[in-house]
Amino acid sequence: MSDFSADCGSSPAVLEESPEKAALGALARRRDGDPLGALRRAVESSANGSGTALGCLVGPTASIPGATPESRACAAWGLIVDEIGKLGSVVEPREHFVLLAAFRLPPVPDGSQRWASKLGDRFGQLAEVRGLFGERKPLSNTPMNKAWAGALEMLGAAVACKLGHLEGEAWLRYVGIGRSAMAGPAPGDNGPEGFRAPSEGAQPVFVERMQITVVMERRTPLRRTTERDIVARRDGVDGYDVHALTGWSGNLADLPVKAVWNCRLVTSPGAAKLRFRRTLKVDEPYHFVSEAVDGHVDEERKWINVEVDHHGVAPGGLTIRVNFDEAQLPRACWWYAEQLEVERTRRPPTGDRRLLDVGDGFVQHTFEGRCQPREAYGIAFEWPAG
Repeated sequence: MSDFSADCGSSPAVLEESPEKAALGALARRRDGDPLGALRRAVESSANGSGTALGCLVGPTASIPGATPESRACAAWGLIVDEIGKLGSVVEPREHFVLLAAFRLPPVPDGSQRWASKLGDRFGQLAEVRGLFGERKPLSNTPMNKAWAGALEMLGAAVACKLGHLEGEAWLRYVGIGRSAMAGPAPGDNGPEGFRAPSEGAQPVFVERMQITVVMERRTPLRRTTERDIVARRDGVDGYDVHALTGWSGNLADLPVKAVWNCRLVTSPGAAKLRFRRTLKVDEPYHFVSEAVDGHVDEERKWINVEVDHHGVAPGGLTIRVNFDEAQLPRACWWYAEQLEVERTRRPPTGDRRLLDVGDGFVQHTFEGRCQPREAYGIAFEWPAG
């Protein structure tokens, strides 16, 4: 079991704890199911000089001819997928399946349509495979954890060795492998990814990450800053139609929106669009930031809402953060998903998992599941009387 690939052998130095092993472990523990997006953001972060835990995996891909963040992320992911495939021929089946589970690669062995979001839950799925960990179903994840430790050691060694040798055009085959590994039904299709079909007029983008930070003044969201990482679903996407509404005061109205980063605001009667700095091709990613400001601070709002008017948001991709005015804290706060307006304002019963701790006025919630097209997601609050 000394050779993991045709041109890389193991050695004691390689098998020591390494940045590559730590990065692979971090990538496997992510819950969003989007390794390509995480690697792409690592590329962009390293380009800005800040670096990330995944930087060691994407750094060597800078030598790719005509490198883009997308191609570099695909190359790194393709290398990981390729090395897992090669290990499958030299390790025990349990170690190979543990790697498939850790990195959400097919097949899913227990008959499920997809791997679970948490690494431990994916190991639980392996427990259903008869004979993989003995004649009886294991009573804990301990056998999987032991197999994972050994498999991660070997994968880290193989990937580290290749990262030290690959350069220039040699990376191109891995770009293709990475793209093929991520191919599948596009979000919005009624396919195994589990997203519903978007409406006919939906914006042709899929959102990998949307982070909304709201600063309240009195009982009104004074500022609402939204960061978006999107992927174009067709060629020619040049912007994003934006609507920021006032929570609730009996009537809904658009708020003034301004472009903050990587876009320019273009307005026309009844419409506002954040124009991108370039026209996107299908599957091309883009990051931009906008902000809405509500000057009616004497009015009371009852929720922060997100309407999915595009092809959906990746699992774990939507996060809403609210900084309440310390002089006007709500009596209760909770998150909601796919509810009618009348349902949003109903406070969940004590002990309900949707209730959020207001504490000193900072509240955050990440929606771990998919955010479906044509649905609404948000955080609601109940104010003290008077």
